[in-house]
Amino acid sequence: MRWTLKPKPSHKKVTSLASELNVSELIATLLVQRGIESFDQARQFFRPSLADLHDPYLMKDMDKAVHRIETAIANGENILVFGDYDVDGTTAVSLMSSYLKSYYPNVATYIPDRYDEGYGISYKGIDFADDNEFTLIIALDCGIKSIDHIAYAQEKSIDFIICDHHRPGDRLPAAVAVLDPKRQDCNYPYDELCGCGVGFKLVQALAHNRNQTIDDLLIYLDLVATAIAADIVPMTGENRVLAKFGLEVINTNPRPGINALIKGLKKKSLTITDVVFIIAPRINAAGRIKHGNEAVALLTEYDLDQAEQFASEIEQHNSDRKDLDKQITIEALDQIEINEETDKFTTVVYNENWHKGVIGIVASRLTETYYRPTLVFTKSGDKLAASARSVKDFDVYNALEACAEHLEQFGGHMYAAGMTLKEENYKNFKNAFEKVVSETIHPDLLTPEISIDAEINLDDIDDKLIRILNQFEPFGPQNMTPVFMTKGVKDSGYAKQLGKEEEHLKLFVKQNNSQGFGAIGFGHGDKLELVNNKQPFDAVYCIDENEFNGNVSIQLRLKDLR
Repeated sequence: MRWTLKPKPSHKKVTSLASELNVSELIATLLVQRGIESFDQARQFFRPSLADLHDPYLMKDMDKAVHRIETAIANGENILVFGDYDVDGTTAVSLMSSYLKSYYPNVATYIPDRYDEGYGISYKGIDFADDNEFTLIIALDCGIKSIDHIAYAQEKSIDFIICDHHRPGDRLPAAVAVLDPKRQDCNYPYDELCGCGVGFKLVQALAHNRNQTIDDLLIYLDLVATAIAADIVPMTGENRVLAKFGLEVINTNPRPGINALIKGLKKKSLTITDVVFIIAPRINAAGRIKHGNEAVALLTEYDLDQAEQFASEIEQHNSDRKDLDKQITIEALDQIEINEETDKFTTVVYNENWHKGVIGIVASRLTETYYRPTLVFTKSGDKLAASARSVKDFDVYNALEACAEHLEQFGGHMYAAGMTLKEENYKNFKNAFEKVVSETIHPDLLTPEISIDAEINLDDIDDKLIRILNQFEPFGPQNMTPVFMTKGVKDSGYAKQLGKEEEHLKLFVKQNNSQGFGAIGFGHGDKLELVNNKQPFDAVYCIDENEFNGNVSIQLRLKDLR
């Protein structure tokens, strides 16, 4: 691991902000690192308000989208709400369809089959709309590159409204309205919304026409917060506001579907991390193992007993998903070792029998193991489909764009993408991808980095610090949980390994004569020798509150030690 201590911000800025807010210089440093340099910015950060949300009509084509929906309702048209099969897509479809159905009955939903139709808008979906007399399709979390599909729909007199957040290509599809804050000609003040977030802005605009306020839309924010957490978009600006208030809904009055997923958890309140690791994988499991329709059915169900039945089925899908991704990861690691491809700049593996629903998870696992831009391919119909994952600070989308001549289609983000290609192009693409990455990636990026916010002493950790750090939540990209480094700490002599394979490390640390703290190092069981016999070591960690038998204590969650 590379330990990188963030540069200290301007001392003048830090002392000025510390004085203005009456906080320690440590807290002021953490805030300035996050771009917060004034009292007003700090107020917005610590006290996010729904009043901070932007006017939805600032988004390009919003007026056209609203007008087309209102026209459809006035004319009694059938509206089809179409979305991707992942968390962002299924929450967006659940949000849009349940809002429209609250005052208009002619609304149905459509999630493409991951295996039969693949990602995004499909010809089969358009044919379904045509066969069932839908004249308007609202596409969420997809569509920004579906130029041919939209043209096909036009031939059938079906209009499209696109709500997407992926990067557009050179041309935009000829839809009635294209809502995407990443459009070059869109001046919307915040361009990091997820697909469900863009859908919510459309709902906000529709609500304005019905004299509804933001308070009337609070019931939908559990869906938006779940999508923000799952899609790993920056936890800044509007995302931070929507996530904060969405978490409040999840913890106080969640919809029956989400309530059924979290029922039985012993935690008093869930954090964004809990949404990422508890709620999101289960919603995703439906589309991975069975069909995304099951996730929409769960999230739009108002009867708690029925929701619990749906949740039980999805829990089984999640269990199956875990077994599959574990097995495929083992097979993929074996393939890399057998082919002696551990010294390359990329990891690209293929097996026609791998389950398409879990190749994204396997790509993440391989990235953790070899720390390289990674692609995992499987057979999908007469083509190969792949999921891509990247390492910190390397744009895998740009790398794929440079290899586009070998691809049928691709789309995604800097760190995660998907693509399809013809089987005969696999080898050429694999070589081209390796060449592009080897020529463009900085060698440092091939070693995992721990970015450290500040070096502190254990004596700096007290209840006031914890109280203020808790107000930094919700955490996420560009507002990650603060990471600290402390030098010269020692275990008190009770260090031990935990876990079935002794893979974790538990200790109690002190620095000089400071107060001591319990510490846990997940995956660091092999470092027991390093801390034995009260040998001094340096530690990098996050500060957690550990709840056990009703007692809360400060605990250091070790990220690395040396």
